[in-house]
Amino acid sequence: MNQHSEENNLRNITRRHLFSQCSMGIGSIALASLMADKKLGAGEPDSQSNPLQPKKGHFPAKAKNVIFLFMAGGPSQLETFDYKPKLNELSGKPIPESFIAGKRFAFMSSSHRTDLLGFHPKFKQYGENGTWVSDYLPHVGGIVDDISIVKTCKTDLFNHAPAKLFMNTGSGLFGRPSLGAWVTYGIGSECDNLPGFVVLQSGPRGPRGGAMHWTSGMLPTTYQGVPLRNQGDPILNLSNPANVSDAQQRQLIDTLKQLNLKKLVDSGDQEIATRISAYEMAYRMQSSAPELMDTASETAETLELYGIKDPKESSYARNCLLARRLVQRGVRFVQLYHTNWDHHGGTTENLEKHLPEICKEIDQATAALVKDLDRLGMLEDTLVIWGGEFGRTPMGEVREATGRNHHIDAFTMWFAGGGFKRGEVYGETDEFGFGAVKDPVHVRDIHATILHQLGLDHEKLSVRFQGLDVRLTGVEKAHILTKLLT
Repeated sequence: MNQHSEENNLRNITRRHLFSQCSMGIGSIALASLMADKKLGAGEPDSQSNPLQPKKGHFPAKAKNVIFLFMAGGPSQLETFDYKPKLNELSGKPIPESFIAGKRFAFMSSSHRTDLLGFHPKFKQYGENGTWVSDYLPHVGGIVDDISIVKTCKTDLFNHAPAKLFMNTGSGLFGRPSLGAWVTYGIGSECDNLPGFVVLQSGPRGPRGGAMHWTSGMLPTTYQGVPLRNQGDPILNLSNPANVSDAQQRQLIDTLKQLNLKKLVDSGDQEIATRISAYEMAYRMQSSAPELMDTASETAETLELYGIKDPKESSYARNCLLARRLVQRGVRFVQLYHTNWDHHGGTTENLEKHLPEICKEIDQATAALVKDLDRLGMLEDTLVIWGGEFGRTPMGEVREATGRNHHIDAFTMWFAGGGFKRGEVYGETDEFGFGAVKDPVHVRDIHATILHQLGLDHEKLSVRFQGLDVRLTGVEKAHILTKLLT
């Protein structure tokens, strides 16, 4: 589960291939033996030649796969899940100074107008516990008995790219491994013809920060996220040119493998082993990826459930269905990004028009994903996560239209399956939804809990880098959200 496993895996790969390649000479064989026999710590006994093969966690897991529905831009909790009637009652009046003293915001300060802003949608109670959900998300309201809603999430950074990085990597700095990379590094994947960590995107643009959100950081690049496209080849240049046969392609891959193995012996560079694995994966994906993307093979009932009218169209709904198909095939971690939730009040990003529109884009398919996994018996060991990088302020912004600023002290996420309780609402915020008054939940707590459900101890899952043991949750204390778990 740490750097020693990877080092041992590399040595095992090198030793097997060298002893089958006598032409490499006695010196190379001796080097391989020394590399393989040097004891640097506990590790897996033998990972074959696939660094993504399934591995045992630190303890038995409740979840096998993760689907993270990332609402990029910061969804407003006050228009979706955190019902605060006091906001409408006091809309237009200044928020008490005690709430904002010493606080920092992205686009306003205590010297700006800080009037409270009421909300537009109506709220309705759903489910056995009467959970409040706005009428912007009626389909999600219909699954509240199957999800755990956390209203008191808290993060450290209030600008988009750093906050997204923090939610995805546990750090606001570029270059740290993402959550999906840590998971596949820790327990591998159960699919040998698709990447262990897949990224899907929808909306008008990609998330701010781009590929740094699914990077492997200082881990081998085998564990980074692989974006799949909705149209054309799932991955650029995946298909063979018209004049290259499968046999010729196989011969090329085998030749490159032998050349890379010789270089691996000379350098001991883990990235060469990663390169060998990547070529093999790409070869297998030439048949598996097109089959995955062919959602026309799904039943009319399933397409209707997700709200997919054209199974070939590029949409959030189709990506939700692809996410289910990916975990069904054993892919360990799927992250779906949907933009844009950044409703400050501009001409294209306001609460009156654009927030209800984007809610409608994701509502039916999000609920359908949970229902579909449940009816297929997959929800029990698939963890579904919904949320963004932060929330929005109870105060409005002075712009062309109505909007809210970035807010890090209280926002809403929810979790389904993977050993989370059904029908739970966790944490309470104050009368304005500004901060937690009960059960605050930091991003580090969320990361620790996700890893825990996958059988990984967040304090033990680490990699040695520049003299430090780097881990997803950093050095500060993180708590497992045991009250939410079965």
